[in-house]
Amino acid sequence: MKVVKKLWSVISTILVIAIVLCAVALMGSRLLGFRVFTVISGSMEPAYSVGDLIYVKPVDPGEIKVGDPITFVLNEALVVATHRVVEIDAENQHFHTKGDANEIADQAPVHFNNVIGVPKFSIPKLGYVSDFIQNPPGMYITIAACAVLILLVFLPDMLTKKEEEAEKTKEETKV
Repeated sequence: MKVVKKLWSVISTILVIAIVLCAVALMGSRLLGFRVFTVISGSMEPAYSVGDLIYVKPVDPGEIKVGDPITFVLNEALVVATHRVVEIDAENQHFHTKGDANEIADQAPVHFNNVIGVPKFSIPKLGYVSDFIQNPPGMYITIAACAVLILLVFLPDMLTKKEEEAEKTKEETKV
């Protein structure tokens, strides 16, 4: 029983560490000033592929240069996009952008005020996980899995205590 308990302790510790690392990758980055977005189109491939999670850091529009990728609000519906700057119109405070995989530049320029920031790094395919756990049914599955994991972490200790109490009671009745 002790070997099983020790093995389960190692497995549950690894699972908890994996969940904590995932949570830090998905949420902890916000504490460092990053905003996290999932890539939903192939317009920036190969730099960013569909399903990648990109970490965007706010920057002053004056720091952005031609060739930099920027993440910006695309329209009134608050759709967010990431494209590369191909031209800067400083006088009118506009960036002209183009997706790396697109043949032509975007039709509408991006006003400096619509810039969210510059992508600093990405994690391939983690966007799928992020989207899954943020929306039903993935949210419910994640909550249930965490509850079960917490229960399983403490279950061996609870069973061991019951066994010890049973042995103690058995010894007391013998005396």
